Amino acid sequence: MSGWQTLLWKEVLRFWKVAFQTVAAPIVTAILYLLIFGHVLEEHVQVYDGVGYTAFLLPGLAMMSLLQNAFANSSSSLIQSKIMGNLVFLLVAPLSHRAWFAAYVGSSVLRGWVVGAGVLLVTAWAADLRWAHPGWIVVFAVLGAALLGSLGVIAGLWAEKFDQMAAFQNFIIMPMTFLSGVFYSIHSLPPFWQRVSHLNPFFYMIDGARYGFFGVSDVSPWLSLAVVGGAFVAVAALTLHLLRIGYKIRH
Repeated sequence: MSGWQTLLWKEVLRFWKVAFQTVAAPIVTAILYLLIFGHVLEEHVQVYDGVGYTAFLLPGLAMMSLLQNAFANSSSSLIQSKIMGNLVFLLVAPLSHRAWFAAYVGSSVLRGWVVGAGVLLVTAWAADLRWAHPGWIVVFAVLGAALLGSLGVIAGLWAEKFDQMAAFQNFIIMPMTFLSGVFYSIHSLPPFWQRVSHLNPFFYMIDGARYGFFGVSDVSPWLSLAVVGGAFVAVAALTLHLLRIGYKIRH
């Protein structure tokens, strides 16, 4: 196997060896959100015509779990390797910065997909999903996971201790995912907060995926694709640059 494939396999094994923590736990968390919000609001909230609140909630929960775990995969791997000191073994290997990027982001996409698919699978009993445009679901799931995997690499390179990593996740990733329309439509917000929501790229990932399920969304799926695709290109370019210069890992 070539270098990037070997590193990819190593990263996949890393999260799969502790699948109870990295895969099962996020799925259980999503089920708890579904049970609480779905039970309380099912009879009181209807966002789209003919779509119950629980059905509306499921794609958002799946995407939220996918995004958070894609970020956690690459960020936790890098920070753990830096603190434990075994990152030096990768530095002495003949791996290019592109190989690092492909392996870390690729494994993040895979973990995000496994968790997201698991959420949909174990919550299929709760509501009937329409799967109106499966292609859009795949596009936003791949782009979203790759974007968050790239952000995880940046966070893992920047952080020097677990406290910094926790701050990055708790004050940036978590708020942006929770305020992206997972539990509500932005049309239910006051005009000011609707405008603020349009500045959040996570909103376009969630909304685009919902379009794939229901064929309706708060904004055009093409606009969502442009925003998410542009954000991924920008973040991926920054990630590749930081890996190329060895930011905080070669000195």
